[in-house]
Amino acid sequence: MVRETGFYDLLGVEPAATPEEIKKAYRKLALKYHPDKNPSEGERFKLISHAYEVLSDPKKRELYDQGGERAIKEGGMNGGQSPMDVFNMFFGGGSRMQRERRGNNVVHQLGVSLEEIYNGSTRKLALQKNVICEKCEGYGGKKGALETCSACKGNGVQVKVQQIGPGMIQQIQSMCSDCQGQGKRFSPKDRCKNCLGRKVVRTKKIIEVHIDKGMKDGQRITFLGEGDQEPGLEAGDVVIVLEQKEHQTYQRQGDDLITKMELKLVEALCGFRKTITTLDNRTLVVSSSQGQVIKPNDIRSIQSEGMPVYKDPFQKGQLFVNFLVEFPEKDWLPEHLMYQLERLLPPRVDLLLTDDMEEVDLCHVEERAQQKKHQGEAYEEDDDGGDGDSPRPGVQCQTQ
Repeated sequence: MVRETGFYDLLGVEPAATPEEIKKAYRKLALKYHPDKNPSEGERFKLISHAYEVLSDPKKRELYDQGGERAIKEGGMNGGQSPMDVFNMFFGGGSRMQRERRGNNVVHQLGVSLEEIYNGSTRKLALQKNVICEKCEGYGGKKGALETCSACKGNGVQVKVQQIGPGMIQQIQSMCSDCQGQGKRFSPKDRCKNCLGRKVVRTKKIIEVHIDKGMKDGQRITFLGEGDQEPGLEAGDVVIVLEQKEHQTYQRQGDDLITKMELKLVEALCGFRKTITTLDNRTLVVSSSQGQVIKPNDIRSIQSEGMPVYKDPFQKGQLFVNFLVEFPEKDWLPEHLMYQLERLLPPRVDLLLTDDMEEVDLCHVEERAQQKKHQGEAYEEDDDGGDGDSPRPGVQCQTQ
C-alpha cells in the first residue's frame, strides 16, 4: 500500500502507473511549465522534476511508497541535483555547460578595404540589441499578476478555420499575438510601462572591431555575450564577418598580391624603370636592364612585399607583377623606315610558296562578326521568298 500520493498527484498519474506512463506525464508537464516558457512557474517546475526524479528510479520509488517523502530524505537522496539537470537528462544533451540554453547569435557583414587588412585598423560599429528590462527585471509586469491569456486559453497558439471549397475546410495554427505565444499575459494596468510587457527593451551598443593585419575575406570576429538578451537564456554572441572590397590596383591570393603593369613596346624590348605604390603608401622602384626582354603576360615577383601573414605580420607574402605590353597602332612608322627597323630586329622566316597553297585575308574579329550578321540577314531574305539561285551578298574582308 502506498503511504503518500503527493508525487503521483503532481504528475497526474495513479500510484499503479507504469514507468512509461510516468515518463509520458512528466514530459508533457515539463514542456508546459519549463521556466523558459513560463518564468512564473519556476517553483512548480522544480516540484514536478523532483517528483519525476523519485518515481523514475525503481529503488527511490519503492522507498517513497513505503515511507513517503520523509523516507526519501532520510535515505540520503542527492538533494543538490538541479531540476534543470533532470529536465536535460530526460530530453537529452551533454554536460550541464553544454546544455545551457543560449540566445541566437547576431551576424553582421563588415565591408573592409584591402588597405585596412594590410595595415590593420579599428572600426566602430553601432548595433541595435535587446536587453532585459531593468524596471521589471525581465518579468514583463507586476509580479504575481500574470494571468492566462483569454485569446488562446493558455495554449500560446490560435487556430483559425477557413473554408477553401465546398465541403472543405482548412485549419491554420499561428502564434497567439496577444500573449506572443507565452500562454499568459498581463492586463494593461499591470504591464510594465518601460518594456510594455515585452520583457526586453531595444538599445544602442557601440562595439570596436579590431581588424588585425593579414585577416582574410570571410574571417569572423566574435564578441561573446553581446547578442540579444532574453529572460531565461544566456545571451548569444555578436559575430562580425569581414567582407573584403575589390581593389582597383591589387588582387589578393592568400598571402600574395598581384598587380598589373603596362609597358610600351620600347620598354619591353629596351628596358624600363617604373614605380609601384604599396598599400602602406611606400614607393617601390622596379626596373629591367637593356636587353632583358619582357613578353606580354610575363610575371615577375618581388619578395616580402605581399600581404602580412595573420598573427605573424613581420612575415609577408610575395608581390607578383603581371606585365601588359602595349603595341603601337597601325601606320605608326612611315613605310620608308620599316626596312631600317627590320634590319634591327631578329630575322624573319621566309615562306616558300607552292602551287597547292591558297592565300587568304586576315580580318579583325569585329569585321568577322559583322560578316556573320549580314550573312544571317541574307538567309532570312531567302526564307522570305527570295530567288534561291541568286548569289547571297556577303561582307568581304579588307586586306590588311
